[in-house]
Amino acid sequence: MTTTTPPATAVPAGSGPWRLARAELLRRPSVKISLAVVVLFLLMAAGAPLLSSLAGWSPDEFDKSAVDPYLGGQPLGPLGGISADHWLGVEPVTGRDLFARVVHGAQVSLLIALTATAIVVIAGTAAGIAAGYFGGRTDAVLSRLMDLTMSFPSLIFMIAMMSVAKDVNRVLLMTAVIGLFGWPGVARVVRGQTLSLKHREYVDAARVGGSGPWRILTRDILPGVSGPVIAYTTLIIPGMIATEAALSYLGVGVRPPTPSWGQMIAESVAFYDTDPMYFVIPSTCLFLTVLAFTLLGDALRDVLDPRSGRA
Repeated sequence: MTTTTPPATAVPAGSGPWRLARAELLRRPSVKISLAVVVLFLLMAAGAPLLSSLAGWSPDEFDKSAVDPYLGGQPLGPLGGISADHWLGVEPVTGRDLFARVVHGAQVSLLIALTATAIVVIAGTAAGIAAGYFGGRTDAVLSRLMDLTMSFPSLIFMIAMMSVAKDVNRVLLMTAVIGLFGWPGVARVVRGQTLSLKHREYVDAARVGGSGPWRILTRDILPGVSGPVIAYTTLIIPGMIATEAALSYLGVGVRPPTPSWGQMIAESVAFYDTDPMYFVIPSTCLFLTVLAFTLLGDALRDVLDPRSGRA
C-alpha cells in the first residue's frame, strides 16, 4: 500500500491566518528572490566591519598604488581597478577600496532607513489607533496634526534643516528628520482600520466585560491592524532608503568620510565617463535594495490587505 506525501506548500486544515499568509508568500518566486536580496544586504550591513577586514581594507584607507597619478588618479586595471586586492575596484583619485565603502555605506543607509521607518510606524500606529478609537476631540486634534505635517514641503524642509544644523550627529539628525514627516501616512491607514474594528462584536464584548481602553487597544484593536501596518511598512522602507540617498546626493546628508550610497553616487558623477564602475556599483546596490523591498511590500499588501484589490 502506497501513501502520498502532501506537497511542501500544502497548509494543514485549520491553520491560522498568519500561517496561511506565509504559505501564500512563499509560493511566489518574486517573494523568495526579493527576500534573499533583502537578507543579503541586511547581513552585509550588519557584518560590514568583518567583511571589510576580510577584504583587507578599511573604508577610509588610501591606496595610492591603485591609481595612476599621471591620468588624474584613474584606477589602474580594468573595470575600475577590480583585482584580487580590491574586489570591486577602487575610488578614483584616493584609491579607497570600493568594496569596503559599499558595505559600510549599506550599514549607514540601511540604519537610517530602518530606524526612521521604526519611528514612523510606532508613532503613526499609536496616533492612528488613538484617533480612531477615542474619536471626538482626540480624533480632531490628531487629524489636524496629520494634515499640518503632510502640508509641509518635506524635502525642502529636510534640506533646510540639514543645511542649518552643523555640529550634530548627522546620522541621528537624518533619522529624526526623515521620521518626522513619515508618520501621518501610517496614522491615516491605522485610523481607518481602527474605525472599522472598534464596533466589532468581540470589541463590544470586551468592553462590556470590563476591559479598559488600554487592554482593548493592545489585545483587540492592535492585532487587527497589524497586517496592513506590516504591509505598509515594507512599502515605505524603499522610500526611506531613497530619501536618505537623495539627501546625501544633494550634499546635506551624511558627511565624508562616512560613506553612504547616495554620497558615493554624487561623487561618481565627475567620473562616470572615465570610470563608470564607480557609478554602477553603488547605483546597482541602491536599485536592488529598493526593488527588493518594493516587490516584497507589494506581495505583503496583496496577502495581508486583500481590500487593496490587487490580490
